[in-house]
Amino acid sequence: MTRRILRWVDERFGAAQFTRTALAKVFPDHWSFMLGEIGLYCFLILVLTGVYLTFFFDPSQTETVYQGSFTPLRGVPMTDAYRSALELSFDVRAGMLMRQIHHWAALLFVAGTAVHLMRVFFTGAFRKPREINWVIGVVLLILIIANGFAGYSLVDDQLSGTGLRIAYSIVLSIPLAGTWIASLFFGGEFPGPDVIARMYVLHILILPAVIAVAILAHLALIIRQKHTHFGSRRAREDNVVGERFWPFYAFKALGLFLLTTATLCVLGGLAQINPIWLYGPFDPAEVSSASQPDWYMGWLDGALRLFPGWEVRAFGFEVPNPFFPGVVLAGVTFVLLAMWPFIEARKTGDHDHHHVLDRPRDRPVRTALGVATITFYGVLFFAGASDVLSVTFGLSVNAVFWTFRVLLFTLPPVTAWLAYRLCRELSARDRREAHPVAPPRGTSPDATAAAAVAAAASTTGDGGSRVRTPGSTRPAPARRG
Repeated sequence: MTRRILRWVDERFGAAQFTRTALAKVFPDHWSFMLGEIGLYCFLILVLTGVYLTFFFDPSQTETVYQGSFTPLRGVPMTDAYRSALELSFDVRAGMLMRQIHHWAALLFVAGTAVHLMRVFFTGAFRKPREINWVIGVVLLILIIANGFAGYSLVDDQLSGTGLRIAYSIVLSIPLAGTWIASLFFGGEFPGPDVIARMYVLHILILPAVIAVAILAHLALIIRQKHTHFGSRRAREDNVVGERFWPFYAFKALGLFLLTTATLCVLGGLAQINPIWLYGPFDPAEVSSASQPDWYMGWLDGALRLFPGWEVRAFGFEVPNPFFPGVVLAGVTFVLLAMWPFIEARKTGDHDHHHVLDRPRDRPVRTALGVATITFYGVLFFAGASDVLSVTFGLSVNAVFWTFRVLLFTLPPVTAWLAYRLCRELSARDRREAHPVAPPRGTSPDATAAAAVAAAASTTGDGGSRVRTPGSTRPAPARRG
């Protein structure tokens, strides 16, 4: 019966050949290739839990008086959005669990995508012919962050309202177009009568649809260009070393999906996140103390806090302070990130196809730049908690600010230098182990090792003349994995 059904389908759609090819596709078996899949599974869980939440959430800013089961807020005026979020948390069966799984999945979605992007960067997986897929990945990260912020802002509590106030100031600081863009999203001056409804459409409809299209394009390019893989004795530029999709990789992927789901369920059930009832409904006349955004917005919050209170007046226009850390820094960050494959290819002159990955130690300059960039945004991230650190440790707020400002410009060069030296030392050790040199008669072993290191360092590494590895040659026509 099953064979007859499959034959009937194949006669009409011709799917047998495509299915055989898809099931035979080879995936690398290194664990780091599973990081991107964690993000994909989080997206699926976000869609499923989000559908459940939309049955009960009311994205309206109409004023009402809360009469639900949470006694401390009973009789308090608030919007319908905040009231429905409270009822989801306390009165809807499994509402709190779904809301917390949804929030944890959003955090893990951004984290999985960011770590996956780092793996691609440090191993050089963005090189030709995968530059476009790298750009799609960067755009995907921006969309995920934007959608996370939109969802975080929907509940209309005091904390999310503070975030919206900051976003409004950043948008308003854009010369010429700022007031128009702010009016488009907020429906008028802050807080605006339509911001929740418009954020809701963005969060559940427009951004998820664009994210889904970007993910499909990302996966389609991976299938078309086949996977990269790490170097080994069997790894070449024209093959993929790993496991076939069916049955090995399929069961491994299924196990990771179940593990990701279980982890999010445990977090949603046991680890409290975003307790909106603690902050109360949003009041524009108040600012909540020690308010912190979700982790992926921490670097932007830190940049806004550390940037000096400069304002520029040019061509008859005044450029407010939030424009520089909130728009210029963010824009430069993502533009440089998206353009990195083209910048590196131009600087190194390497325009060959690459399917075998680099080890970070073999590209010390790239690794050092990556470490410095992570350090820079890490300092900004901790600077976003400057008020919490000041209160917790009893320090002056100004002293904390100036400490972070100094660290912002001194720590990245230090970590970059350490990463560069570490890569060079590890590469030299690898070469010594691969090609041990017998000491000449009458020469001490230490002197021989030092001579070998000096000779190797003079011919390899990004800073010197580059050795063409087997992976840098133009490959033969690739076999589909």
